[in-house]
Amino acid sequence: MTEHKRKVGDRGQVTIPKDLRDRRGIEGGDEVEFVEVNDEIIIKPPRDEERLAEGYRKRAERSRELAEEMEDASAEATGHLGDAPDWSE
Repeated sequence: MTEHKRKVGDRGQVTIPKDLRDRRGIEGGDEVEFVEVNDEIIIKPPRDEERLAEGYRKRAERSRELAEEMEDASAEATGHLGDAPDWSE
C-alpha cells in the first residue's frame, strides 16, 4: 500500500498524486466517487461504461492478435514437421 499526504485547500480541494492518477487512469475532468467506510474515506476512480467497453475492446483485439500469432506458429510447425498423425485408428 502506497501512502501519500496532501494538504486540503481552503475550499476542500486535494490534488490526487500523479502516480496514482496514472495507475488508475484518472484524467482531468473525470468524476471520482467518495465513499465513507467506517473511519476512512475512499476515492474511487471513474468506471463509466465507455471506459469498460474500451478495456474490453482492447482485450478482444489482443486476443485476435494472439490467435493470429498461434495460427502462424502452427502453420510453421506443420511446414517443418508435417501434418499430425491420425490418431483415430
